[in-house]
Amino acid sequence: MRDVELVLVSYRSGQQIAGLLAGLPPSLPVVVVDNAGDSDGVRAVVEARPGGRYVDSGGGKGFAKAANMGARTSTHEFIVFGNPDSRPTAEVVEALVEDVATDPTCAASAATMVGVDGNVELGVGGWEPTVRRALVHSAGLHKLLPRAGVYARPRPGEDLPVDWTTGACMAVRRSTFLDLGAFDESFYVYNEDMAFGRTARAQGMHEKLRTDLLVPHSAGGSGAPSLEMLRLRGASMSRYLSRDRSPAAHRLLTAALASGYAVRTVQRRLMRQHDLADQHWAYVKGVTTGRASVAGTVVVSR
Repeated sequence: MRDVELVLVSYRSGQQIAGLLAGLPPSLPVVVVDNAGDSDGVRAVVEARPGGRYVDSGGGKGFAKAANMGARTSTHEFIVFGNPDSRPTAEVVEALVEDVATDPTCAASAATMVGVDGNVELGVGGWEPTVRRALVHSAGLHKLLPRAGVYARPRPGEDLPVDWTTGACMAVRRSTFLDLGAFDESFYVYNEDMAFGRTARAQGMHEKLRTDLLVPHSAGGSGAPSLEMLRLRGASMSRYLSRDRSPAAHRLLTAALASGYAVRTVQRRLMRQHDLADQHWAYVKGVTTGRASVAGTVVVSR
C-alpha cells in the first residue's frame, strides 16, 4: 500500500471507531481528531495501534476544522478521510488512493456508501445546486430523475460524473488537498465537501465517485440530535448558496428548497408522521434563516 494515513473525526464515537479499526490492518496509520476531549476513551483505542495518533481538537470544532487538523498534522503523502460509522476495507482504501496517485487532475476519489439496508445512500456525491436542481430535489422528483437533483444515489457500478463527493470515505493527495485550501472551515459540518468540489473544479480538477466500491455506513452513528443536525444541514446549505451568488439568486435557491420541505412537512403531519414532519420543518428553519446551533452554541450564522 502507498504512504497513506486514515483521518477520522470523533465526537463520542469511540465504539464506532473501534469497530472500524478492527476491520483494518494494524499497520495502517490512523489519526483520530477528537472533538469530545476523550470523554469516551477513544484515545486508548487509537494509541493501541502501532501507527495510531490521537489529536485533541480542543472541543467543539465541527468536522471541517477537525479534519483539516488531521491533514495538516499528517506526514503521509496520501490521506483517506473516513466517518467513524463507515466500514471500509484495506482494499477500498488502496483503490481510492491509487486513483489520486495515478491521475494528477483527480482532486479526490470517494467510495459509495450503503446503508444498513444495503441500499446506496442519497448524497454520496452530487452536483452544483441550481434552481432547477433544487426544485427537483425538494419536490422529491429525484426519485424519478436521479441525475436531475442536487444529491446523487447511483446504482452500484454506474458510471456517474459528479461535481463533488462525500467525505465519508474519500482519498486525497495531502499536498493537493492543502494547496486547494483544504475543507472550508466556515462550515461546521455539511457542505464542506460540496465547497471543496467547487474549488477543485475552479482549478481544472475533478473528483471521482467509485460506484464499484461499496462501503457500509451507519449514518447518524455520531453527532448531535437529529433535529439539530437537520436544521444545521439547512443552514449550511444556505451559507453555501450565499457564496458567489447574488442576493436575489440566493433567495430564489433557498425558497426553492424551503418550499419543497414545507410541503413535505404538511404531508407528514397529515399522515401523523410527526417525527418526520419535525425533521423537515427543522430543515426549513435552517435554510430560511441560515442559522443553527449545537448544544446551545450558534455554529452557523449567515
